[in-house]
Amino acid sequence: MKKRNAAVSSRKSNIEKSKGRAVTLIPGDGVGPEVVNAALAVIDATGKFLANDVIYLHRSKGEAEAAAQKIEALLQQHNVRAIAIGNGTASRETDAFVRGFLRERRLDNIFSVTVSESGASVYSASEVARQEFPDLDLTVRGAISIARRLQDPLSELVKVDPKSIGVGQYQHDVDQRQLQASLESVIESCVNRVGVDLNTSSWTLLRYVAGVTERTALNIVTFRNENGSFRSRAQLRKVPGIGPKTFEQAAGFLRIRNGDNLLDMTAVHPESYQIVEQIAQSLGVPIEELIKRPELLEKVDRNRVSAGTYTLNDILEELRKPGRDPRDKFIAPSFNEQVRELTDVQPGMVLEGVVTNVTKFGAFVDIGVHQDGLVHISELSSRYIKDASDVVKAGQIVKVKVLSADAKMKRIALSMKALQKPPAKRPPKPPPPKPEPTFEEKFAILAAKWKTR
Repeated sequence: MKKRNAAVSSRKSNIEKSKGRAVTLIPGDGVGPEVVNAALAVIDATGKFLANDVIYLHRSKGEAEAAAQKIEALLQQHNVRAIAIGNGTASRETDAFVRGFLRERRLDNIFSVTVSESGASVYSASEVARQEFPDLDLTVRGAISIARRLQDPLSELVKVDPKSIGVGQYQHDVDQRQLQASLESVIESCVNRVGVDLNTSSWTLLRYVAGVTERTALNIVTFRNENGSFRSRAQLRKVPGIGPKTFEQAAGFLRIRNGDNLLDMTAVHPESYQIVEQIAQSLGVPIEELIKRPELLEKVDRNRVSAGTYTLNDILEELRKPGRDPRDKFIAPSFNEQVRELTDVQPGMVLEGVVTNVTKFGAFVDIGVHQDGLVHISELSSRYIKDASDVVKAGQIVKVKVLSADAKMKRIALSMKALQKPPAKRPPKPPPPKPEPTFEEKFAILAAKWKTR
């Protein structure tokens, strides 16, 4: 039972630790560079599906040029800002093709990044996917999911069965109800801590917001698809199923970035907007200035604001860092262009990778060869560590040295310790002081002296 609880805790930790229009390329049929077709899907800033296509790469120069023309047409037509590439078969070849395409066309304002496909195929065949896109092929559904993962990972990953994401230990063996309850508590915690983007979140994530039921969440997404992005929290009142009580409960957790009211991107509840207005008036500045210059909040005269102490403290704390996001800045790993297959990996190589899973016995690292390598807990650090999660977390970018690579067994042994400075040697301990001689010993020494004489 203790091991099962530890497994649930490990998986919970891994899940907890891991905008604009985007196009996705998912490498599909074919193994290696000879025959590769990729599914294309385009979504807008809210995650709404816009278009899809199929391209063929690496078979001939003519088909590669035709693929480049299709991509360029989609980029121009939909004003795409990012390209997400699934990390499945032939992803490195597809990534090289896209980077070369962007470089040749001098599209410096568009970036490409490889995104994990874990669980995407499970989602594409799920009931949730069929409800969202009943008329689309499974590969297109998967492509849409990959693009959304780049936009808003939490919103998309909640749609996937936890056992299919591939983080943590023993996820198939532990009590499934306990695992599900643990993961749901993590999602609720994230929603309360970060808030939910009203214009990008899926209904599967919106249902975790206080006061929002599954039906209400679906109504929010339908309203958004029909009327475009929300411009203010007040528009929520027009959504069927959102009455005064639901609005009161949910509004504080729903964020709107670049909306009509700057306070809509903060955790300040609409009922407290008038308190912020009082603070701004007492300082003689507009709300926009108050948010841009948080140092002004130190001059607030609390006696001129009609709010309780705790409420006012919460509002001032939020205004100091409006719309703060506690998550780390997203940085894509830089894979070695010369290492694309397991056979390319050689002992002694120093590579950059991203941690995909943390377990009790070590961490798995994706180095871009479709087979994660293992950094055993003994190779994580030059100092003693009791738990691998004390050193690394899922999604972290790390440098590793290859200890061994077995293409037949599909095993890669990696080390982070080999790239660290060895711990400083401790100075030798001074010899312990000699104990004070007893009276009998002193008497014996004195007697020996007399015998000598």
